[in-house]
Amino acid sequence: MLRVENLVVHFKSKVGVVRAVDGVSFELGNEKFVFVGESGSGKTVLAMAIVRLLPNNTTVSGKIIFDGINLLKLSEEEMREIRNRRIAYIPQSQASLNPLMKVGYQCAEPLLEQGMEKGRAVRKISELLEFFGIGSRFKDYPHKLSGGMRQRALLVIGLSREPEIIIADEPTKGLDAIKREQVVEAFQKLGQRALMVITHDLPFAERIADRIAVMYCGKIVEISAAKEFFECPLHPYSTGLLESLPERGLKPIRGFQPSMVSLPEGCRFRERCDFASANCAREPPLLNLDGHWVRCWLYADEVC
Repeated sequence: MLRVENLVVHFKSKVGVVRAVDGVSFELGNEKFVFVGESGSGKTVLAMAIVRLLPNNTTVSGKIIFDGINLLKLSEEEMREIRNRRIAYIPQSQASLNPLMKVGYQCAEPLLEQGMEKGRAVRKISELLEFFGIGSRFKDYPHKLSGGMRQRALLVIGLSREPEIIIADEPTKGLDAIKREQVVEAFQKLGQRALMVITHDLPFAERIADRIAVMYCGKIVEISAAKEFFECPLHPYSTGLLESLPERGLKPIRGFQPSMVSLPEGCRFRERCDFASANCAREPPLLNLDGHWVRCWLYADEVC
């Protein structure tokens, strides 16, 4: 349904070029594909590149193929039509809500733009708001809602249109355990619809994901089935992410991510990795181990 090929997204800044996404390739089918990784790994930039919502100081190359069309070649008007009807992007920034427009009518606006009758649109939005526990806030302005409530309103906007692809950026941000469970339930009700989720919330990812992609410093370092990832991750960085969870020992990954302006040569994780060797001074390829992909020299001999 969606194919990304060698996507590169760089930003010009006062201190140099930020290599936010640096050669990312993957395919998204009718599945729940979850992208995880530390802040600054490029996950949100990747999502925004797919829907073409990046600032003007951005350089983008590669291909984003949807329904046989390269989205990077479309005009802004053509891309707006795709965003309105076929690919929904649910941002993590609550500033995307219009402060001058009541929440319920704001949620219904995309449905009205699609030609849905007003009464039907209002009923549908009312049901979704009620499902997420904010049904009484239909006529409230965004500033009257808590951060968690505004996050749920964004989810309602994205889910209401029933698009072919939903891209959700940090959908559980600011939510308590009960509201997170509602998001899990909502996503599970989508069935086999194409869903791409960006999250730091690994327990949430484990609940909903069919596949997991791990990003580090602008690159995908691992892709696997979710069950396999949580039981037996291959990349040392993936192992570190899981071991940092309280239920797995609360062991943080040592060190810090390098600057995206001055990235190290070779493996970008090597300065934090307990298994680094001389090989890691070279860029590791993304290796296929029976459908489990990993970007690490530790497994090079297994595919020779």
